[in-house]
Amino acid sequence: MTQADLDEFTAIENAFNDAMVSNDVTRIADCISDDWVLVTPEVGPVSREGMLAAISSGTLSHDMMVKQLARVKVYGDMAVVTGRGQNTGMFKGEPIKADEWITDVYRKLDGEWRCVLTHLTPAQN
Repeated sequence: MTQADLDEFTAIENAFNDAMVSNDVTRIADCISDDWVLVTPEVGPVSREGMLAAISSGTLSHDMMVKQLARVKVYGDMAVVTGRGQNTGMFKGEPIKADEWITDVYRKLDGEWRCVLTHLTPAQN
């Protein structure tokens, strides 16, 4: 992992976190590819459309999201980013709080890095 890659993807992940906390589906959509998938321990794969619909409807919202990157590896136009993340928010009117290991897979599309897959694993302290 180079410092330049770590710096670049820290900025990209921070922008993704900020978009999620904004609960603005346009900003979030700008960070992810059209075929992005979120894999959660609770329900398995969630489509881009499903995630954006949940946020748009107010079913899901975030008020805090941070990540500390542990590994960045770039493979040409693909990159794998692994880190530890924490977030809080609301889901179906109930508070949520997570501490997770996160793997984001990125692809460079039209000169911009877009997340194509996010995989979450609960962290064990």
